Amino acid sequence: MKRIIILFTAITCVAICLLESCNGKTENENAETPESDTVPQAVDESTIPFPDTTYPSVANLKYDITIFDTITSGELSNIEDAYSETPGIFTFRGNPLRNAAFVGHIDSIPTDIDIDWAFETSYDTTKTSFGTWGGGSGWTGQPLYVEWSDNMMQKFRETNDSLTENFGNKEIMVCSLCGKLYFINYETGKKSRKPIDVLNPIKGTAMLDPDLNGNLYIGQGIPRRRPIGAMVVDLFDHKISDFFPEDPNAWRSWSAYDASPLVVGGFLFRIGENGTVYKYTREKGKINLHSTLRYKKTDDSAGGMESSMAVYKNYGYTTDNHGNILCINLNNLEPVWHYDNHDDTDATPVLELEDGIPYLYSGCEIDLQGAEGFSYIVKLNALTGEKVWEQKFECKKMWLGEKHFDGGMYSTMLLGTGDCSDLIFTNICTNDPPSAGIFCALKKETGEIVYSKKLEHYAWSSPVAITNNEGKMFVLTFDCAGRAYIIDGKTGEFLVIKLIGINFESSPIIIDNHVVIGSRGTNIYKLSIK
Repeated sequence: MKRIIILFTAITCVAICLLESCNGKTENENAETPESDTVPQAVDESTIPFPDTTYPSVANLKYDITIFDTITSGELSNIEDAYSETPGIFTFRGNPLRNAAFVGHIDSIPTDIDIDWAFETSYDTTKTSFGTWGGGSGWTGQPLYVEWSDNMMQKFRETNDSLTENFGNKEIMVCSLCGKLYFINYETGKKSRKPIDVLNPIKGTAMLDPDLNGNLYIGQGIPRRRPIGAMVVDLFDHKISDFFPEDPNAWRSWSAYDASPLVVGGFLFRIGENGTVYKYTREKGKINLHSTLRYKKTDDSAGGMESSMAVYKNYGYTTDNHGNILCINLNNLEPVWHYDNHDDTDATPVLELEDGIPYLYSGCEIDLQGAEGFSYIVKLNALTGEKVWEQKFECKKMWLGEKHFDGGMYSTMLLGTGDCSDLIFTNICTNDPPSAGIFCALKKETGEIVYSKKLEHYAWSSPVAITNNEGKMFVLTFDCAGRAYIIDGKTGEFLVIKLIGINFESSPIIIDNHVVIGSRGTNIYKLSIK
């Protein structure tokens, strides 16, 4: 009924406009146009929200939108990137497009990787029905990085006693599989605050509120204990300030949250493995549920969202483990378009503007297809859902005892820059032979495979880039056997292959010629590229 009322109102307005323009001359049509000294101003298209459009592909979905806060308007207050001026890396892949440059700098050609420090987490030996999770960090597990102002540092000193003698203005925050949130001095690798027990293993990437209100948003990944859900950590009080347990209205019962949330237009958006998109109001550091979207294909059950939502203006983009790619109008949570990309999709979609049009890149795994199949990588027009191109890689599942590991793409793609600005890069788990993987470069325009290079082991970690003074781009990526690779982006030549840790599932961050990344086991590393 709500949708009918809105539609009726829109039709009524259009009808009035048509009557005014078609019913002969208007009252002032013959009047002379007054002279004006006003110079017409160019319209900034980046500040104009996308229209409330629905494409025919949405007919493939059954969905429900529930509004809990009927007083607060759901309209975004603005559509600007809230992370563009933040002093650090506050969310997975750095920004709402999930394409932050993630580009460091080096003077010449990289030749080696050194370990600056290794921070050790606890190791949890608790046996659960989902295994023993240990410590360190897993997929996606990206660290956050912040450079605190003097005022913020003083406020922390005044509000809690969690700070150590190593607290400094450059700080790393990382959630661990051992169920703790760690704070690390970026320069020294020493503990900068006491850790916070976040009660359950964390697999995903947290998000620091870009308003610097002290909120850190975290999603639990594995139920070592019940309940399991999402939480807010107050960094000023150094404690969990809010917890959101299992949602009884969810269309899927698994209540983990691997996705990294986003703040857009004054609202907080969080997506869950329970098949729900949550929209929260934010006021004075407190969040309250405004509305939810639950969806599924009409002939299917609800899928869970492990990837993080990408956003451009007021359009949000999600993927799930049933292969759905969905565009949502964040003003009202109405679906805009739907695309079926064949299979389970955990990798976060990436957006890039071309001639003012946003395009979306995404890739899937080998899960629903059976023991073998294809990882489909697609480029879509992000406004309409229209496919620009599709590329596919043959992959297999791999079994280790009773456990299996799906093939396909787990890493989030890296957009090329410098001399590789026409390319996009990713890791693919082929599992052929078992544990095999490739690093590949595709042409952005056509999807053509420029090269495909075999890694020593498959990789889940998302690649990052480093450029030199000549604009040459080099890619740094890590595999699930603990190796780091530096690759010439243009040619695919391996410049450095070095064994460093046990298992790098996590995605790294890069700052100048330094990289911070977590490993399975117990270690979080800071590395230098030489």
